[in-house]
Formats: sequence, structure tokens, C-alpha cells
Amino acid sequence: MASLQILHRSVLEQIHQACLLAKRMPEEVRLLAVSKTHPSAALREMYDAGQRAFGENYLQEALAKIDELKDLNIEWHFIGHVQRNKTKLLAEKFTWVHGVDRLIIAERLSNQRESSQEPLNICLQVNIDAQDSKDGCQPKEVALLVREISQLPHLKLRGLMVIPAPNNVHAFMDAHELFEKVKTEHLHPEDWDTLSMGMSGDMLEAIQAGSTMVRVGTALFGARDYSK
Repeated sequence: MASLQILHRSVLEQIHQACLLAKRMPEEVRLLAVSKTHPSAALREMYDAGQRAFGENYLQEALAKIDELKDLNIEWHFIGHVQRNKTKLLAEKFTWVHGVDRLIIAERLSNQRESSQEPLNICLQVNIDAQDSKDGCQPKEVALLVREISQLPHLKLRGLMVIPAPNNVHAFMDAHELFEKVKTEHLHPEDWDTLSMGMSGDMLEAIQAGSTMVRVGTALFGARDYSK
């Protein structure tokens, strides 16, 4: 298997080429390394390759890695479903939370973020293509949520996160249209800069549609082993 450094360079090159094809600047798209189920040693190796932003789905697993890797300057993103009883640790330990889809969750994160910390970066998760199996607010709910969450202290509302069904490229375009439309509703439009969409199998299409952050796991770390 190729080293993680080689895989990292390969993914960055794919992002670069996708941006050129879309007539976009490569620096417009950030790479978020999705590291769930992979050991801390793999994250350390990826960090040595230059990766700084890592996304985790499972809180307890993430907390263990945060402790084991506390000597590294990692930007930790939580990209899993946000449960009400987990918000305190998310507010304390993470730099970004992507899965916010209700006002009560945002309020709890704001209340539980220490004023001494930098504001917690938030993305609204939107169920852009009405999948029964997916979390997220409905597109029609986004404008009101943006207005309400924009007023909360200790949070910085950065944009939207979507996970469309496989091969639903049109959903990427719908998400970009919603992202641009809702920017006018934001009390702090200068903060509204993140459209988190696209994974290992569809990041090229997502970048073509306007993604500013791709969440890549398998293409960086290899297949996940869920038996551990």
C-alpha cells in the first residue's frame, strides 16, 4: 500500500486538477481528512505530510485521539450527528462542528463554549435531497436557522454541510444555490464562506459545483476496518 504521504499528495493533486477544470483557484478548496476508525499513529503520519484539519464522527474515539495527539496543532472537526447530551464536550474540545441542524443544538454549543476560547465554527447540516436515512434540516428551514444562529455568542456560523445520495450530482448544485441565496440572510456575511460537500468518491463533482471543503477519508487512509 502507498504511504500516507503519497496518498495525501495524490488527493491534493486531484483537488488541484478539479479546481483547474472548474476554473477555480485551488486555494478555494480545503481538504478535511476524515480519520474515523483510523489509529492516532496514522493521523500523526498524515500530520507530518502537512495535513492539519481532521474530521471525526464518533465522540469517544475522537476524544481519545485529541488526548493522544495533544502535542500537535490539529484543527479538530466533528462531522457526525450532534446529540444533545454530547454538546458540552463538542463545545470544549473541537474547532468546528458540522452537524448542527436544530436551534437547540446551536444554543447549547454557544452556552457551553468558554468565552476564553475562540468562537466555535459551525456548519448547518442540510438534508439537501430529502433522504429518509439522513440527518439535517430541510432546505426551507435554513434561512430562519441562519438568522437565529447568527445572533448567538461564542459561535461563528460558517456555512452548510451536505451528504447527498450517491451519484446525485444535481444535489451539489442545489446546495451551492442555497448557500449563495442564504448568504444574504446572514448577520455576518463575511463569515459565510464554507460549503462542506464531497467525499472520496464524488469530490471532483462537488468541487465543480462549488464546494469549498471536501471531506476525504478512504482516498487518504485506505479502507476502514469497522471490526476494531
